Amino acid sequence: MCGRYAASREPAALVEEFGVEESPAVDLPARYNIAPTNEVYVVRDGKPDDAGHHPRRLDVARWGLVPSWAKDPSIGNRMINARAETVAEKPAYRRALASRRCLLPADGFYEWQAPAEGVLNAAGKKPAKQPYFLHPADGTGLAMAGLYEWWRDPEIEDADDPRAWLLSTTIITTSARDEVGRIHDRMPVAVLPEQRDAWLDPETPGSQILSEILAPSRPGFWDIYPVSTAVNSVRNQGPDLVRPLPESG
Repeated sequence: MCGRYAASREPAALVEEFGVEESPAVDLPARYNIAPTNEVYVVRDGKPDDAGHHPRRLDVARWGLVPSWAKDPSIGNRMINARAETVAEKPAYRRALASRRCLLPADGFYEWQAPAEGVLNAAGKKPAKQPYFLHPADGTGLAMAGLYEWWRDPEIEDADDPRAWLLSTTIITTSARDEVGRIHDRMPVAVLPEQRDAWLDPETPGSQILSEILAPSRPGFWDIYPVSTAVNSVRNQGPDLVRPLPESG
C-alpha cells in the first residue's frame, strides 16, 4: 500500500509541469509526511468547454475516496488505495476508473520494511520496521495514478454551497518489483510524463490506459534509502524526514 508521502512543490511549479489551466483558490504548504484524510493536490481534466476541450485543473482533494453513494464520508478512511488488479471490478472504483482519473503530484513516498524472521535487537526483542523513502532517481517529480469522486453532503440543502461537495481521491497501487519489492510488496503506480495526457483524458478507456502504465519501472528509476523513524508519527513534518540516515560505521 501507499500510506504516507511527501509533496513540497509549489502550485506554480505544478501548474507549469502539468499544463494546468485552472488553479485552486487555496495553496497547500510543503509537507513531508502526508497521511490519509489530509488535503492533497490532484491534477485532473475538467468538464469539456463548448469546443470539447477538457481544461486541466489543479484541485485540492481529501485523501481517501468517498463514493457518491456513500452515506457519510467516513468510508474514505479505509479507501486510500485502490489495487490495480481489481480496480476495474470494485463497485467503489470502477466508475471513477472509466472517466474520473487524476494524478497526485509527489516528491516520493515512504514504505516500511519488516525485519527478517528471527532477527532480534540488543534487548532481545523484534526490531521495529525500518522506514524508507523512494523517489525518482533523476530528481524529477513523481506523479501517482489516482481516481477521484464527488460526494454530496445531504445535510447541506443548497447545492450551490461549496461545502455541499467533497472532492476525494485514492492512489492506485500495484505489485512492487525489483528493488522496491525487497522493501514492500506494494507500490503506487507511477505515471510517466509521456503517459499523463492519456491517463487524464476522460475519453480514454480507463482499463486500456491502466494496463499500459503498469509496465515495470526501468532499471534505476527509483532512489531508495532508509530514513529516520520520526516519520512514523504523523505529527512530525519537515525536510529532515526525507534525508538519508547517516551510514553507520
